[in-house]
Amino acid sequence: MLVGKLISISNMRVEILLNDSKLKLRDVVYVVSKEKEHCFEISSIQGNIATAIPFENVIGLSRGLDVYEKEGGLSIQYNDEILGKVFDSYGTLIDGNSFEEVKTRNVYDRSMSLEEINIDGDILWTGIKVIDFFAPMQKGFKMGLLGGAGVGKTVLIKELINNVYKGLRSNSVFVGIGERSREGKELYDEMLDGDLLDKLAITFGQMGENSMNRSKAIFSGLTLAEYLRDEKNQDVLMFVDNIYRFVQANAEISAEMERMPIDNGYPSTLLSDIAEVEERINSTANGSITSFQTVFIPADDMNDAAVHAITSHFDGKIVLDRKVAEKGIYPAINVFNTTSKLIAVDKVGERHYKLVQEVIRYMSRYQELEEIVAVLGIEELSKEDYDIFYRSRKLRNYFTQPMFVAEQFTNIPGKFVKIEDVLDDVEAILAGKYDTTDENRFMYIGNLHDYKFSRK
Repeated sequence: MLVGKLISISNMRVEILLNDSKLKLRDVVYVVSKEKEHCFEISSIQGNIATAIPFENVIGLSRGLDVYEKEGGLSIQYNDEILGKVFDSYGTLIDGNSFEEVKTRNVYDRSMSLEEINIDGDILWTGIKVIDFFAPMQKGFKMGLLGGAGVGKTVLIKELINNVYKGLRSNSVFVGIGERSREGKELYDEMLDGDLLDKLAITFGQMGENSMNRSKAIFSGLTLAEYLRDEKNQDVLMFVDNIYRFVQANAEISAEMERMPIDNGYPSTLLSDIAEVEERINSTANGSITSFQTVFIPADDMNDAAVHAITSHFDGKIVLDRKVAEKGIYPAINVFNTTSKLIAVDKVGERHYKLVQEVIRYMSRYQELEEIVAVLGIEELSKEDYDIFYRSRKLRNYFTQPMFVAEQFTNIPGKFVKIEDVLDDVEAILAGKYDTTDENRFMYIGNLHDYKFSRK
């Protein structure tokens, strides 16, 4: 339907002189130039002038072109064919595949009512010892996944996808926001090699695209995850890398629209922009979306307004640490900075809670003892400190784990470890039942029942 004409064009915005149309904010319109369709999303309407943000570059456009409304708005595929596919931010396939049946849904359609949300979901056990012990997750949780390049983030993501699929027969969604196209291709290839691609749907708004593209990847990814949750009744894992880039993209759009910013150039809608996304990540009675979101920390400032707004929605965080990785400990998780709201007596039970507290106490004391041993030697330790020193090293090694997705590289069969076995093993190590066992024998194993260790 014809809705007006282009009257102003710039790289980041266009203005449209409207006919007597009923366009709304976030409607999608388009023009045709040289047999190519150029799309825009309506950002503001003042009288009969609408301002719209282009999906891509505007080279070749000219004033006076007819503007048409795009039926259905910004939409993405909404059926079983989403698995194994890679979409751009606007729901277009970018992996060379095609659909047998096109069935789409608007990416803004879904909003959850209070009655739908289920906050008493089951705990989502991953089979990864260090996560299930220190940072267990409930279905519908939002977890921060913090860590730089080269510390095992992709391997951990792949293992989570693998384990949740094996345990629950549920699939996953990966959303890349403003990340390198090379990283997206690497993820695609690794998922293909690991036979995980058919369990995953990917939407990718890469770094080289404009701010509109980077701001919409999250909504397309959410819609894919909602299909699996609402239509397939699955417990979905959703990985977002990097949620901070979504905020940056919105700030760029806001600046182009000449809106007054708040601190550090962020838009005045910062809190509502983030809440709109985070509030769609929840459990229902029939399914759930559990998200892992990586967060870029600008200038390492945890008090940055955007970082604070994002992390306020999190139910916990998993921190990957290069210093841990340098010791050959994988997953390279810093147990001191890794947290979860479930570590409470009324959530995981008194036994699990007390064991976590005791392990943290041991590990903290171990860090102090390392310095003492380096200077004075192990002989200067008291009996209690001696036991803490070596039991902590056994615990540190025990929380390593052979990964299913890394078998081809390590030649060590992957292990899925039940939380009951983890608690039994940790309790036994703390009680000194394995004091005579060499600490290296605890590296990259599953539970201790499978190994004939000497016990006191």
